Amino acid sequence: MGEALALTARGSVRRMRRLVVVLLAALVLAAPAPSYAVEQLPVGADADYQLGGVRDVPERVGIVVRDRTARPAGVYDVCYVNGFQTQPNERRFWQQRRHLLLTRGGRPVVDEEWGEWLLDLRTPEKRRALARIVGRWTAGCARKGYEAVEYDNLDSFTRSHGLLERRHAVAYARLLTRRAHRVGLAVAQKNLPGLHGRRVGFDFAIAEECGRYDECGRYAREYGRRVVVVEYRRRDFRATCRQYGDRLAVVLRDRDLSPRGTRSWC
Repeated sequence: MGEALALTARGSVRRMRRLVVVLLAALVLAAPAPSYAVEQLPVGADADYQLGGVRDVPERVGIVVRDRTARPAGVYDVCYVNGFQTQPNERRFWQQRRHLLLTRGGRPVVDEEWGEWLLDLRTPEKRRALARIVGRWTAGCARKGYEAVEYDNLDSFTRSHGLLERRHAVAYARLLTRRAHRVGLAVAQKNLPGLHGRRVGFDFAIAEECGRYDECGRYAREYGRRVVVVEYRRRDFRATCRQYGDRLAVVLRDRDLSPRGTRSWC
């Protein structure tokens, strides 16, 4: 009798353990994905876009974008990384990794306006390899003290002669945003309105000439006031200031972004 009771008790304990395991598994599956801790783009601050060279930062400016090779300005600093195309001065680096370049007829596909080669995003293997390279640059931005990163040329697929598709860019962007968040950086969606960038992992937007092309509202609907607008024509700048200057950070720059070039705010 005592042996039967002991067996029954042990069976009950095993059942209870299995029930606990099942309940814990259900809780894990139901829990939301862990959030990442990054410093979000400040609102109500002016921004400067300094990719062509470093210059002074006026007191009114609270956001500065600089190339990853430059030091941060000491405000809310955004690190520029050409994530989807190559920099003209890095050709030797990419020639040694030619298998990661998008080619057509045996030659790299070129963004004719800037003379940059497009990266080949078509396979998961190549996207992962590229994300490791760009991820190292991103980690370097974090070590320097930047708060955020901007991955340029998200829209390179539109210049690929049909070789790249939007889905390739989106899949690759997800890899990049995850890497940036892991090192504590917020991530800017650069151009390409209508992407639904928050689903991809972007935290704010940097929009070039959204006033000129009547796109600023699309970014504002996605990111609220966390949008940096860069205009290159004074008439577009004036119109953008009238419509969005009280909500978004709008700056007028010369197209070369030169250290002594045009710079105005609303």
